[in-house]
Amino acid sequence: MSQTRAYAAHAADQPLAPFSFERRQPRPDDVAIEILYCGVCHSDLHFARDDWGMTRFPIVPGHEIVGRVTAVGDEVSQFRVGDLVGVGCMVDSCRHCQPCQDGVEQFCLEGFTMTYGSDDRQDGSFTQGGYSDQIVVSEHFVLRMPEGIDLASAAPILCAGITTYSPLRHYGVQAGHKVGVIGMGGLGHMGVKLAKSLGAEVTVFTRSEAKVEEARRHGADHVVVSSDATQMEAVAETFDFMLDTVPVQHDLNPYLAALKYDGTHILVGLLDPIEPAIEGFNLVFKRRVLAGSLIGGIEETQELLDFCAEHDIRCDIETIDIQDINTAFERMQKGDVRYRFVIDMASLKA
Repeated sequence: MSQTRAYAAHAADQPLAPFSFERRQPRPDDVAIEILYCGVCHSDLHFARDDWGMTRFPIVPGHEIVGRVTAVGDEVSQFRVGDLVGVGCMVDSCRHCQPCQDGVEQFCLEGFTMTYGSDDRQDGSFTQGGYSDQIVVSEHFVLRMPEGIDLASAAPILCAGITTYSPLRHYGVQAGHKVGVIGMGGLGHMGVKLAKSLGAEVTVFTRSEAKVEEARRHGADHVVVSSDATQMEAVAETFDFMLDTVPVQHDLNPYLAALKYDGTHILVGLLDPIEPAIEGFNLVFKRRVLAGSLIGGIEETQELLDFCAEHDIRCDIETIDIQDINTAFERMQKGDVRYRFVIDMASLKA
């Protein structure tokens, strides 16, 4: 076993604090990684505060991990010591069900093993995440960092990036399509950049006048203030796709009305019940689709990293020290971040 330094949540009502635990020695197919950067996802906050009622304490959050390989198991063929790599939201799956065979491990019929907060499939140990100095992961779930990519801003690509890229690719967004992006946060700003790079005409929907210029700065062709009924009426039956990144309950009906016939509204942020209710008219009379999407599989995530390196797409980040994580959580809850915190894990050695 290898002693690991970290920051962990010890109870839902307590701040994160220093924590030590043991990582396993690499199995034959494992890659051991020194963590250089770790993104801060809103899911980390939910887990730390047990908002979903599934947290086991103490828990080390973090599933947007970038690091350097320090050791490999005897059966590892894709990575060598010194390679720059990434680890996203999952570190294992059953690997034999149909979704796993199809390369969409996030839909594993047995449930994928989360980077933190899951039981390891082989030894039953509890997985702990990237707010730590090292991690050990099966080769299959390790990603190669392409040459030239900015390592710190690449960390959120492993969650926020792939969460927006996967549905754009799955539903075939391409040049000529009109895409609406609802929300301008960590997911939304990546959705704008990625949809634009795929050739789409992109419109940001925001409730805040203050974000109009900001949306344009990120490449949006148009901005609609969704609280303005006149602006919403002007874009009725306009869009091929809506990428909905808003994580709280909101009325979907006005956005469905903005879709063309056969248009698709994709939820990537909302996990709660949909309220107010969907008006069936908005779906039935235009053959519209209301869909959902999770993260992407390993192959697709690697594709995204390579795509971002090729097109110089970066997540906008604010780098912090691990000692400032509780302040970052407070600011994140208030929406006071543009657009993702990333921890420089060198600060853990301080």
